Amino acid sequence: MHPAVEQLIRLLPPVAAPSPRDWEPVEQALGTPLPEDYKQLVDHFGGGVFDETFWLLEPGCSDPDYDLLAVTEEREEVLADLWKGAETKPRLLEPEGTRLIPWAYVEGSGAHLYWLIAPGRPPEDWTVMINEGRGPEWEHHPLPCARFLLDSMTGALASPMFQEFPPEEHQFDANADIL
Repeated sequence: MHPAVEQLIRLLPPVAAPSPRDWEPVEQALGTPLPEDYKQLVDHFGGGVFDETFWLLEPGCSDPDYDLLAVTEEREEVLADLWKGAETKPRLLEPEGTRLIPWAYVEGSGAHLYWLIAPGRPPEDWTVMINEGRGPEWEHHPLPCARFLLDSMTGALASPMFQEFPPEEHQFDANADIL
C-alpha cells in the first residue's frame, strides 16, 4: 500500500471495509491509467469529503458534481474556454500532450485539484496542480495526490488557497452518507 494512504488510514480510519473498484473501465474512459495512491484512497474511503474541505472525486458517484468522469469532462471544457479567452494557460501546461485530470474539489472555494500529466511520465510520478475556484491563480505541488492530502491535513503543507487549515480534529464524510 502507498505509504501516504497507510498514514491517512491511521489518521482517519475508514468506517466501512475496503471496497475495491473495477478500475479498467474508468481508465479506459479517461484514456490513461490512474495513480495507485488515488485508487487505494477510493477503494478504502470511497468518495467523500476530508475535513469538510477536500472532496475526493470517485468514479460512478450518483451526483455528477463528485463523479470523476463527469467532472473531468466538465473541467476540460471549462479550462479550454478560459484559455481561449482572458486567462493565461499555466506554463507547466504548455508542452504538447500535457494534460490535467481533476481528482478533488475544495468545498466552499470552488478550487479544483488536478493531476499534472506530462507525456512519458507514469501515473506514480504525476504531481498536483490547484486552480483557485474563482480566479486565474494556480499552484503546483510536486507531490502525489495522497501525500498532498496527508500533508495538507497534518499541516506539513500550507497553501494560501486553504486559509483555515488544518483543523484540530479530522473527519471523513462518505458520499454514501451525505449525497
